[in-house]
Amino acid sequence: MGGGGGGGRGLTPSELEQLEQKAKQSLKGNGDTGKSNVFISFVEEDLTDVNMLRGQAKNENSNIEFNDWSLKQPFDSDDAEYIKRGIRERIRQCSVTVVYISDKTADSKWVDWEIRETIALGKGVVAMYKGDRPPTRLPKAITDNRVPVVPWNQKELSAAIKTQAQKK
Repeated sequence: MGGGGGGGRGLTPSELEQLEQKAKQSLKGNGDTGKSNVFISFVEEDLTDVNMLRGQAKNENSNIEFNDWSLKQPFDSDDAEYIKRGIRERIRQCSVTVVYISDKTADSKWVDWEIRETIALGKGVVAMYKGDRPPTRLPKAITDNRVPVVPWNQKELSAAIKTQAQKK
């Protein structure tokens, strides 16, 4: 006895094409959410505000939509190169870095490095502040690279993330 199909009938070319289209639609629906992959850069003292931003991104009624690829806990190491490798890999997987800026941010060596690394990897950067105006002191990488600075306003932040994601 030869191979054979076990007694069932074969699919017509039209049925095969329909199945192929369904498979492509299914893959597109599951793989492309339309959300940007975002790395959030911030100083540890601002974690509460950053967690509120993360919460907004998960709310289906929010204009801010992104997949959060930032660190949930800092790397526990004194080896700066090890930390940089880990953060660089997170940034590499994203299209945009959102920098949460406060009065404390300019003193962080990591935020400035993360901004410069994001730009070196060809990714977009958006700086965001809470309140009526941005802090008077910004990380030097923001001013050096003319990073857009927007208020924590859902529409403005969402538009800035989309614009910066297209730079990818």
